[in-house]
Amino acid sequence: MRLLPLAASLLLLGASPAPQYDIVIRHGHVLDGAGNPWVAADIAIKDGRIARIGAVDGAGRREIDATGLYVSPGFIDMMDQSGEVLLKSGGAENKLRMGVTTLIAGEGGTPVDAAKITAYFTQLERQGIAVNFGTYYSAAQARVKVMGDGAGHPSAAQLDAMRHEVAAAMHAGVFGISSALIYSPDTFQSTDDLIALAKESGKCGGFYATHMRDESAKILSAIDEAIRIGEDGRVKVEIFHLKAAFQPLAGKLMPQALARIAAARDRGVDVAADVYPYTAGGTGIDITIPTWVFADGQTKGWERLKDPAIRARLKREVAAGSQPDWSNLVEASGGWDHVVLANAFDPKYDKYDGQSFAAIGKALGRDPEDVAWDIAGAALPNRAMALFFMMDEGDIDLALKQPWTSIGTDAGASAKFGEMDALGLPHPRAYGTFPRILGVYARDRGVLTLPDAVRKMTSWPAARMGLADRGVLREGLRADLVVFDYAKVAAGSDWAHPMAPPVGIEDVIVNGVLAVDRERATGSRSGMVLRHRC
Repeated sequence: MRLLPLAASLLLLGASPAPQYDIVIRHGHVLDGAGNPWVAADIAIKDGRIARIGAVDGAGRREIDATGLYVSPGFIDMMDQSGEVLLKSGGAENKLRMGVTTLIAGEGGTPVDAAKITAYFTQLERQGIAVNFGTYYSAAQARVKVMGDGAGHPSAAQLDAMRHEVAAAMHAGVFGISSALIYSPDTFQSTDDLIALAKESGKCGGFYATHMRDESAKILSAIDEAIRIGEDGRVKVEIFHLKAAFQPLAGKLMPQALARIAAARDRGVDVAADVYPYTAGGTGIDITIPTWVFADGQTKGWERLKDPAIRARLKREVAAGSQPDWSNLVEASGGWDHVVLANAFDPKYDKYDGQSFAAIGKALGRDPEDVAWDIAGAALPNRAMALFFMMDEGDIDLALKQPWTSIGTDAGASAKFGEMDALGLPHPRAYGTFPRILGVYARDRGVLTLPDAVRKMTSWPAARMGLADRGVLREGLRADLVVFDYAKVAAGSDWAHPMAPPVGIEDVIVNGVLAVDRERATGSRSGMVLRHRC
């Protein structure tokens, strides 16, 4: 007797055949992530990978009808701030709801010492995370461990000890070293010190990723420094949140900055940048304090700030503009009228949220500097936050058009959806960056084509980071995907409602598991820790 195949036997018995795939997405406009136009296709997913693209005959345990929708690789956030919060809450729903499936964090480094990074990664995996996660290790972490948080040049022995820390971090799986040279104690690091540490990253094919020493009036010299570190350190360079953050020269600095980077690439330097699509940056109010105040460490610096004579000097310096070792973001914003209180960590100031420090100072009968610095000091150990309206929309457009720019939020995951991100900063980028790129810069304004916008959020950052199994839709690769409605995709968040959810991101799949189902998070924890191999 000839036995019928199992499927035929089940049909004769009136039963449906067993699903062949975990998920099948049908009838979508498929964007492969490589910049190609969309094609009509189904996508089948099995065991965490893309099993088939094309006409899919077999059934899925879950079927998604993508008729009229677009399907692309999951988005990659090239400047995330979630390294610590994922230990407390692995959901990262504000990232998932934007279509983000992979985070690259670490502007401030890892939340643990180099020797504990392996255990940190293991803990993330054991607890479960909803997104894929990779990170840099901060050069300042090594410095502070070896010589504290004050100014000064390391001795040869201290520099060797810092190299050892970086090497340990690289072998634990970080993607390279980072710096945030606008802040102390990072700002006390010299170019030569950073080159020495970058060489340790370069030995493993890693990165030097930097929030540059200046993004405002002196951006060109800051770019030159980053490129020099890349060339002399023989390391790849990633410029965090590229911007020409200086209102007095809007439209003038960005073309020169882009030309500097392009020229370096033309001569063989592997340098690129990420961008966020907003005209205001957000950071701690402490950035308005000239960094010499903290030359003897943070504790001493905050004590100095209580001295009326010191304050008088600092006010004169703020009015005078930037210094060689300090980028004056008040000047860059065009004055205190364009610096807005975002989070004081003090209920008595809640009524002033969203107001400029010039307006708050007038209401209180005080200088805006005194208001800002009192709020910053009182918030400790929290970091009181402000928004700095420094950027020009035309400059953002120009940066986005460069083929080597990717997208980053400069925001953390929220421990609870609908609340502020891990930085305590109510900036709309934490909830809206990626939908805003699709809705405003591609669909509405045509700054980018849709295929190129998706490329900047998928295959380009994946190639940049060496994530060979993600970032494009190809059979056999990891199944990180987004299904979105291009007609309605938009960031719900804005300056008045910074934590409002986006719309139009319908479904998100992370490593073959449905993480967002018709705009609702499923609570899945299918993310992976991404380790750079050294």
